[in-house]
Amino acid sequence: MKKGGLWGRVLLLCLLISGTAQASSAWPRTVAGAGGDVTLSQPPQRIVSTSVTLTGSLLAIDAPVIASGATAPNSRLADAQGFFRQWGDIARQRHVKRLYIGEPGAEAIAAEAPDLILVSATGNDSALKLASQLSAIAPTLVVNYDDKSWQEVVTLLGRVTGHEAQAARRISEFNAREAALKQAITLPPQPVSALVWNGEGRAVNVWTGESAQGRLLEQLGFTLALPPADAQQGHSMGQRKDIIQLSGENLASDLTGHTFLLFAGDDNTARSVLNNPFFAQHAAVTGRQVWALGTDTFRLDYYSASNLLTRLEKLFVKPL
Repeated sequence: MKKGGLWGRVLLLCLLISGTAQASSAWPRTVAGAGGDVTLSQPPQRIVSTSVTLTGSLLAIDAPVIASGATAPNSRLADAQGFFRQWGDIARQRHVKRLYIGEPGAEAIAAEAPDLILVSATGNDSALKLASQLSAIAPTLVVNYDDKSWQEVVTLLGRVTGHEAQAARRISEFNAREAALKQAITLPPQPVSALVWNGEGRAVNVWTGESAQGRLLEQLGFTLALPPADAQQGHSMGQRKDIIQLSGENLASDLTGHTFLLFAGDDNTARSVLNNPFFAQHAAVTGRQVWALGTDTFRLDYYSASNLLTRLEKLFVKPL
């Protein structure tokens, strides 16, 4: 399919479904978070995000985030600022300040005079232990992103920031693009093992249908291949339902897909799997059906999910 044809349909769908949600002007408003309700008297103008994961969602809806925590800089996932690569340039353009790397500091947060502070309930970027202290500085909303799609996260953040219309527009545009891609895509051999390859000798994470990654693939028409029942006891820490951890001598047979889709990986990752003698006889390897979906796809926000659609289009939409 010609690119113009695909994007023409995207534009048409966007025009049909965008603009249906308008931001409410009712203030004050109360928003329910994972740590309790938060009430704001007016739209916030100085938002500090202690979660580098949530910062991308704030940027996606044009919320006034002025500062953010960061992760280790110059890594596979992060730029020189310690911001995720998929939105690092946007943060730079909007002059988002890096407050700290890793361990949060209440004094640094207070120095920014925020009128809203965001805290993640879980994950390596969680400042939950400081939530009570931070709430004395400004209204503090605790968000659990582990049990939500990126669409649900931006909807919640749109509500607390007064940017509902921007959140709805992002979701509508993405859904239209996803629908157009579903019509154009030629699926690789099914089912697929959607996984994170962490290197030889390390556990492999397989995405299930309860993960954001798995749901997106299924919405596009992919069929997920799950490991045999006796291998599924390897759920991460026995609690997570979005991934299944696999390791050991049965790894190759436990990955039952005819295609490997490698999340949080690049073309070097794909070559590593293709050249691994452990998988030499696997159908996905012998059929050369091993595809990398980008290093930014370990956790999906608007930007990384959009990049994922771009990668899938490049790989599986055939030009006329």
